[in-house]
Amino acid sequence: MDGRGQGGLPGDADDRSREWFVPRFGPKRFRLLVGLSFWPYSLMNASYVAIGSLLSNTVHFDRMLGMVTVYLLAVGVASHSLDAMRPNKPWGDFLDRSQLLALALAGLVPALALGLFYSITAAPLLIPLGAAELFFLLVYNLELFRGRFHTDVWFAISWGFLPVLVGYAVQSDAVNVPSLAGGLFGFATAFVEINASRPYKALKRQPVEGSAQAVARLESILKGIVASVLATAALMLAFALSR
Repeated sequence: MDGRGQGGLPGDADDRSREWFVPRFGPKRFRLLVGLSFWPYSLMNASYVAIGSLLSNTVHFDRMLGMVTVYLLAVGVASHSLDAMRPNKPWGDFLDRSQLLALALAGLVPALALGLFYSITAAPLLIPLGAAELFFLLVYNLELFRGRFHTDVWFAISWGFLPVLVGYAVQSDAVNVPSLAGGLFGFATAFVEINASRPYKALKRQPVEGSAQAVARLESILKGIVASVLATAALMLAFALSR
């Protein structure tokens, strides 16, 4: 039994099409593909990069936008496609492994090329930071090393802390106390997000009696934490543009 429902789409993926961030318009496969990107969380991750850049005294907006693009490709496309390749992840059921791998490479290759460009032309410090991010992208999403790095703490480090440092480094080729403080903000908010996301996904996948209220509460937490990070980045951008 492969879990597929009517129309050739998997039952689990059909359930995921009702996630709050999945569009309600368009063909079902399109909606699932958009859902696979986890776009609010991908924007949250990219916002950490922007926050790091905006902490710099001098902001090169082209570098900031370039590095934001790197993370949108690497996380929004590549990492979520790799994550969906795991047999316990229902999001990938509407695409086969070869399609998911092609999608992952389509995001990862240009992200690596663009990141390398900034490493060579602007900030050599991005090389070790980028290598660490690539390591976590692979070991976390593919659950390598028996899932040793697939934990909430490593998630918060790779998904919240390091992107702030990367955003600052692309501007100044350095890491300082304000960037580390910004990284702690990224770590804390990412830690809250993943701790709300895990039970939320579990209850969505296997609802129990009375779980609707818990799901609604966790969904509000997720929306709130995403909104707070995006609002922080927007506020810092507005301030930087007004200087």
